[in-house]
Amino acid sequence: MTTTTHVAVVGAGPGGLTLAAALQRGGVTVTVLERDDGPHSRDQGGTLDMKKGSGQDALAAAGLLDAFLWHCRPEGQDQRVLDRDGTVLAEEITAPDDMANPEIDRGVLRSLLLDALEPGTVRWGTTVREIRRDGDRHVLETGGGSVTADLVVGADGAWSVVRPLLSAARPEYSGVTFVELRISCVDTAHPAVSALVGRGGMFSAADAKGLVAQRQGDGSVRVYAGFRDALDWPVAAGLSLTGARFDDAVAVRAELRRRFDGWAPALTAMIDACDDAVYCRPLYALPVPHTWPSTPGVTLVGDAAHVMSPFSGEGANSAMLDGAELAGEILAGPDVATAVLRYERTMFPRATVNALGAAEGLDGFFSADGSAHAARRREEMIAEHSRRNAAAQCT
Repeated sequence: MTTTTHVAVVGAGPGGLTLAAALQRGGVTVTVLERDDGPHSRDQGGTLDMKKGSGQDALAAAGLLDAFLWHCRPEGQDQRVLDRDGTVLAEEITAPDDMANPEIDRGVLRSLLLDALEPGTVRWGTTVREIRRDGDRHVLETGGGSVTADLVVGADGAWSVVRPLLSAARPEYSGVTFVELRISCVDTAHPAVSALVGRGGMFSAADAKGLVAQRQGDGSVRVYAGFRDALDWPVAAGLSLTGARFDDAVAVRAELRRRFDGWAPALTAMIDACDDAVYCRPLYALPVPHTWPSTPGVTLVGDAAHVMSPFSGEGANSAMLDGAELAGEILAGPDVATAVLRYERTMFPRATVNALGAAEGLDGFFSADGSAHAARRREEMIAEHSRRNAAAQCT
C-alpha cells in the first residue's frame, strides 16, 4: 500500500484509535473525525479487560503492548459471584503473574492510544453530516469543511453515521437496562463496599435483576444495577433525564431500592453509597449475524459493525482487534478494496460467535437463577485463563 493512501476514521473510540495508530506506524495517512470537543470532554466509562489473543494483540500491532502492561491492573481480574442473600457462589483470586486479561480504565487506555498518534491526527468537535462518493474516493462533509479519503471506516459506535452506506440494520433494544452508579473514594468513604467488591469485580443476579460492581484504577467503584423493563421505564417511574443522566439521584436511589428490595443489605449498600451522577444505559444489539456486501472504500469496525451486550466480555477487545486486523490488511496491500474484503471475511464469523455468546450471557444473567449462571460463566472463564496462560508459556 502506498503512503499516499488516505484513510478517514469516523470515531475516536478504542477500535478507531487502534486502527489509526497501526496505520500511522506503517506510514499510511490517517485522519480521525470525532464529535467530542476534546479527549476529556466526557467521562469515558469504566474498566476494560484486555485479553491475550485479541485486545493485547491489537495493542502490540499499535506498538503499545509494553505501555499497556505498565499501566494495567492484573489484580483487576479477581472476580466474585454472590447470590442475592450475599452468599459467595464462586471466587477467583488472580495469581501475580496472570496476564491473561488484566484490567485498564477506559480513560487510561484512550490516553495511551491518543499519545501514539501524530499531533493533529484527531479532529475534535467534528460531526460528519454527509458522506458521498466522488469517483474512486469518498468525501466526508462536516460542519467545518470536508475530508476526502480512499477509505472511510466507521468506528463511531452503535448509532454509526457510516453504517447506512453498507447496511440498513439498526440496533434493537435488548429489553435490559443498566443504571450506572459511581462510588468515589470507596476505600476510605465506604470500606464495607470496598471489601465486598475486592480488587476486581463482583456479580450478583436473581429474578431477572442484577448488580455488577467493578473497581477502577482511580480508587472508585462503578456499579451497574440491571433489570428487564420497557425502554420508557423512567417515565413510568416518574424519573427525568438530561441526555443519559438522571436529574434526581435521590429519586433514582429510591427506585433502585424498591426494585432490589429483599436483597442483602451488603449489596444494596452500593446503591445508597453512590455519587449523584447516575446514568441510564439501555443495552442495544445489532441483529446476528450482521454482514453486508463488501463495498469499495467503506467498512466498519467495533460497535458500528457488531454492537452487542457486554456479557461476551469481547466488545472493546473485538473493536481493537478489528482495527488492528484492518490495518494489517491495508498495509499488506495490494489495494484498499482487497484489504477490506479480506478483513471482512475474517471479522464477520468472529463477530457472529461473539454476538451469540453475548446474547446467551445476557439471557442467562437476567434469568431466575442469574447468579448460578454467572458462577458457571466464571468457572468457564477461569478455565479459559488457565488455557491462555498455558499457551503463553509454550510460546
